[in-house]
Amino acid sequence: MNQVQSEGSSKFKEMISNRKLGKRRFIWVFWALLGPGLLAAIANNDAGGVISYAVTGAQFGIGLFVPLVICLAPLAFTIQEMSMRLGAVTQEGFSRLALRRYGRFWGYYHISTLAFENLLTLITEFIGMTAGLVLLGLPLWLSSILCLLLVVAFVLFTGYWTKERIALFVGALNIIFLVVAAMTHPSIADIGHAFASWNIPVDMKDGMIWFVIATIGNAVAPWMIFFQGSGTIDKGITAQELRFSRVDTALGSIIQVIIAAGIIICGAALFGHVQNIGDAGPSEMIGALNDVVGRWPAILFGLGLFNAGFLASITVSLSSSWSIAELFGWSKSLNDKITEAPKFYAVYIGSLVIAAVAILIPDLPLNLISIITQVIGGILMLPLLIFMVLMTSDRELMGEYRTKLFGKISGWTMVTLLIGLTVATFWQTFFS
Repeated sequence: MNQVQSEGSSKFKEMISNRKLGKRRFIWVFWALLGPGLLAAIANNDAGGVISYAVTGAQFGIGLFVPLVICLAPLAFTIQEMSMRLGAVTQEGFSRLALRRYGRFWGYYHISTLAFENLLTLITEFIGMTAGLVLLGLPLWLSSILCLLLVVAFVLFTGYWTKERIALFVGALNIIFLVVAAMTHPSIADIGHAFASWNIPVDMKDGMIWFVIATIGNAVAPWMIFFQGSGTIDKGITAQELRFSRVDTALGSIIQVIIAAGIIICGAALFGHVQNIGDAGPSEMIGALNDVVGRWPAILFGLGLFNAGFLASITVSLSSSWSIAELFGWSKSLNDKITEAPKFYAVYIGSLVIAAVAILIPDLPLNLISIITQVIGGILMLPLLIFMVLMTSDRELMGEYRTKLFGKISGWTMVTLLIGLTVATFWQTFFS
């Protein structure tokens, strides 16, 4: 039996079994259930995603993309709920299940592609985190070291519960983007009109199709599936707590798209004011906001970008650590100290060190890295989702918690949508 599952006194179960009454119990249980689903979703607005959303707003305004991103919440929820349910019911991580049920090839396929894609993603997180520090006058090497030490320090805290609460606090700081969006003084009438008359132009502007693909692709990422499934197990959630975790997952999916919409609105403040914004990196975006909107919105946006990269660095690294440790049978709980799970933490820290060093490479091709990351993500997501729909629908594996007919239709619809997205991504990247 899984070690975490056998710990009947886990903090999560202590809290949900608490006999508080009325509103106090509601608040208590609500606080206890927040965790893997919320973190996976919020961290998906990572440094690369923030820049992508902001550039989208700067290029095309809010007319198409704010409503589009809000509509992506059901997509993210459907996929993440399957990941959560699979972990809660089986008490096995996805990589281990894939190895056991589909053979060594698929087990190692998922791990190798995930590890490579996560490494590229971490590089973009460090680029985002260091951007503000470099603008303040710190050299890049020192900025990279400071960011590395900050993210590594996360593992020094004791226990899953403490680490999860710290990560939730970091995630809550994403509200900064909504503050910045308000500071740009967007037109409420224009936002309302975008929803009321939302349509996809028949003759899209140059490059718009790529941004549509990127926006949909930003709603889900392979690491999110591995992170939420493993986090569910590590927290001690079982099939009996599925209703709690569904609320956690739904809340994360909703908050993620609201923040993403806020970031697009931030970028829309630059619409028509900045040339060649499509090639902007973190520093250029912050500088543009400073010129057009003002110093404080730019500073807050930079802080938000740092925070987004910080949280994503933690969650992306953990998804690699959990998945690799599960595949090879290593100790892998955040309840373990570094001396108790040295290989698990070695993967976590090692991936961060590689990313921190990589950004010191002169003329690092950020745009190319972003494209490669997206392509690898598409390659990984397709078999990942197919196996997930199959496994969550398997009566032998899931028992009474298997996916019912409506869920199967929804799941296969999402798979079909993402197959089309991946094909469109390849076509747009290599043939247009």
